[in-house]
Amino acid sequence: MSELVTPPVTPAFSRNNPFSSQLKENRCLNQSGSSKDTRHIVIELGSSGPTYICGDSLGVVPRNPDSLVREFTQRLGLHEDAALHETIATSAVLNRAGKKFVKAVAEKATGTAREKLQAICADEKKLDEYVFDRDVVDVLHDAPGVHLEPSEIPNLLNKIAPRLYSIASSPDHRPGEVHLTVALVQYNSHGRTKKGLASGYLADLSGATSIPVYVQPTRHFHLPAPDRDIIMVGPGTGIAPFRAFLQHRARHGHTGRNWLFFGDQHAKTDFLYGNEFSDAQKTGHLHKLSTAFSRDQADKIYVQHRMEEEGAELWQWLQNGAYFYVCGDAKRMAKDVHAALIKIAGRHGGKTPEQAEEWVSVTFSKTEKRYLKDVY
Repeated sequence: MSELVTPPVTPAFSRNNPFSSQLKENRCLNQSGSSKDTRHIVIELGSSGPTYICGDSLGVVPRNPDSLVREFTQRLGLHEDAALHETIATSAVLNRAGKKFVKAVAEKATGTAREKLQAICADEKKLDEYVFDRDVVDVLHDAPGVHLEPSEIPNLLNKIAPRLYSIASSPDHRPGEVHLTVALVQYNSHGRTKKGLASGYLADLSGATSIPVYVQPTRHFHLPAPDRDIIMVGPGTGIAPFRAFLQHRARHGHTGRNWLFFGDQHAKTDFLYGNEFSDAQKTGHLHKLSTAFSRDQADKIYVQHRMEEEGAELWQWLQNGAYFYVCGDAKRMAKDVHAALIKIAGRHGGKTPEQAEEWVSVTFSKTEKRYLKDVY
């Protein structure tokens, strides 16, 4: 009797075991004259990479730019240590100084630098203010000549954590690829230009670069049945999952209607994927598009204002069973959208403020599970 051979089990990709993907495309979505730099990133997963569905997020494990690592190690006199360079590049946060690092530098500093840094470390409020907009090079600038042993450096720096990005493509749109919509975080402080760790890493990618990634499945941010209507609110990079939703519904012939709310600063320069949405309207796959470009008029107009303006029709969609999705900024936008929903339920649903709040926050969201959020 021949022996049964068990096929090898392919390990699941995760934050601790990411897939080594390849960059396929990196282009700016904003037009000339925009104050923003938003990237469309296409990553090649091939046939052996992780799989995903609409609504999932992609975990990206970033690394520090080599220029920042060199500047850091040179200030410590350790620039010839190649092993240390790679360790720091792939595991330590350099663009934000941590309190533990500042305290260690203060302890090793000499003269007036030591006095200044130790006085800051002794006052928690001052320390919070000090680290707020400084990176590790800024700290070393304030303590010239300080020395740290290579072995102690990794323990003094915060560890790099993966960043999650809402996936901006349907897996059936271009099989073997995953698309991201990434806003580059860039600013100046203490005489130097700085970038966000993950957004800077992705924005600077070029060529056949290997990118460690994994899929973070969504627990709740799924498409409804094919015949159900959906309303999507996604200003800025919050548009990402809704680009995927529209691709998927068009590809699979979903009969439910699609209504998209999009907002950004200027229609001329910041209408992300505007041509795609225009085409989707022409083909009948995007039934209604409502835009809010905040800086195109004297008074700032946001997506929640457009929702209220079209509240009667929006309420009718909701009463007919539409699912309502919101993606993007949790601190302000999502709260403003929530408040607008309550106003609409009161104004067009004939509810008291208390009844409107109950309907939105409990009935619509928790009981019927038709109010779904992907906010960060």
